[in-house]
Amino acid sequence: MSTQKQQKPTLTGQRFKTRKRDEKERFDPTQFQEHIVQGLNQTGPDLEAVAKFLDSSGAKLDYRRYAETLFDILVAGGMLAPGGAISDDMTRTNFCLFTAQEDVKTMRAYAQVFNKLIRRYKYLEKGFEEEIKKLLLFLKGFSESERNKLAMLTGILLANGSISASILGSLFNDNLVKEGVSPAFAVKLFKAWITEKDINSVACALRKVGMDDRLMELFPVNKRSYEYFSKYFSDAGLKELSDFSRNRQSIGARKELQKELQEQMALGVSFTEIISSCKEEMKRSSISEQKMIGIMWTSIMSLMEWNKKEELVAEQSIKHLKQHSPLLKAFTTQGLSELTLLLRVQEYCYDNIHFMNAFQKIVLLLYKVNVVSEEAILKWYTEAHLAKGKGFFLEQMKKFVEWLKSAEEESESEEETDGD
Repeated sequence: MSTQKQQKPTLTGQRFKTRKRDEKERFDPTQFQEHIVQGLNQTGPDLEAVAKFLDSSGAKLDYRRYAETLFDILVAGGMLAPGGAISDDMTRTNFCLFTAQEDVKTMRAYAQVFNKLIRRYKYLEKGFEEEIKKLLLFLKGFSESERNKLAMLTGILLANGSISASILGSLFNDNLVKEGVSPAFAVKLFKAWITEKDINSVACALRKVGMDDRLMELFPVNKRSYEYFSKYFSDAGLKELSDFSRNRQSIGARKELQKELQEQMALGVSFTEIISSCKEEMKRSSISEQKMIGIMWTSIMSLMEWNKKEELVAEQSIKHLKQHSPLLKAFTTQGLSELTLLLRVQEYCYDNIHFMNAFQKIVLLLYKVNVVSEEAILKWYTEAHLAKGKGFFLEQMKKFVEWLKSAEEESESEEETDGD
C-alpha cells in the first residue's frame, strides 16, 4: 500500500496595507523649525509678541514631540548639532537669546518668555530642564558672549524656581572643568542668582539636590582647595559664595569630628587623649570653643541607649554626664561656651520628650562639677534662653535660680562686712 507524502499548507491571500492612523509618524522637525523661525522673524525683537506667538502656535504645532527643536531655536536661533554648532542646512533666525543684548534686563525678559511658555504648556517643564542640561554640556561650542547670556538666564531661572539646581551637574563635566569653562560660567550664573534672590536661596536650592558640598568639583583636582575656591570667587565679587563653601567645609569637618569622637569614647580612649586631639582639630579646622562644646555634648549624648521611662532617664543621664563631665569642662573655659552648653541642653531636653523633666537636674549637676557657673545660669534664665519650652524650663529652674541669687546676695553682704 503506497503512502502519499502530505503536502504542507501554504498561506495565500493579499497583504493588507497598514492604516494611516496606525503608522508611526516619522520624526521630521524641518517644517516645525520653519514655522517657528518664520514666526520669530516676523515678531522681531518684541518679546511680548514672541510670547503671544509661542502661546498661539502651541495649539497648532506638536510642542511635545519637538520640544528640543523649539528650545534650540529660542536659545541659539536654529537646531543644534552635537557639540553646540548650529545645523547649516536648516533655516534659522537672528531673533534669539544668543543674538540678544548681553545685560540682565534683557535676560530677565527672556526668562519671562520661557516662564510663560512653560506655564501655558506644563508638559514642556521636563523637556526644558533637559535642554538646559544639554546646553551646559555644549558650552565649549559657544562664544564667550553666548555663554555669558546663557549663564545669566540660567541664574535668573534658578532664582525664580523655574528649573531645578540639579541641572548644575552638567558643569562637573571633565572637559568643561579642565578648560576652566565651568568656574567662569558659574561666576556669571551665581551672580545673577544672588542678585535676583540671595545666598540663602542658593544654599537652600543646592542642599535640596545634594549639591551644597560639590561646588569644589568646578575646579580640576589639583585646584580643589578652600583657599583656591575662596580666592577665585572672592576676586570675582562673590564673597558670599566662598563664605558659604567655607561654612559647608566647616560643617563637614564637624560631622567627621563628631563621628570620630563617638568612636573614641566607645572604644574607651582616655579623656586626656580625646581632649588633646580635639584641641588640635580646633586649631586645624578653625573650630571655636562654642562649636566644640556643641559637638562634645552631642557626641556624649549619642553614646547611650536612653531608657524610655521618664523617671529612670534622669538618673541614667546624671550618671552618664557625671562620668563624662571632664570632657565638657575642658571646652567651657569661656562664659559664652558655658551659655552655649546650656542652650544645647535646653534644646536636647525639648526635642527628646523623656528628658523634659530632667533639665533642672542636668543643669544642677553641671553646676556642681564646675562645668557651668552661676553667672552663665543666671544669664540663661534672665535673657539668653531659647523659645523652645521656655515657660516649662524657666519654671523648673525658678527655685534653683532664687537660691543662686540669695547665695550671691549673702556673699556680697559678707564682703561688705569684712570691708567694714
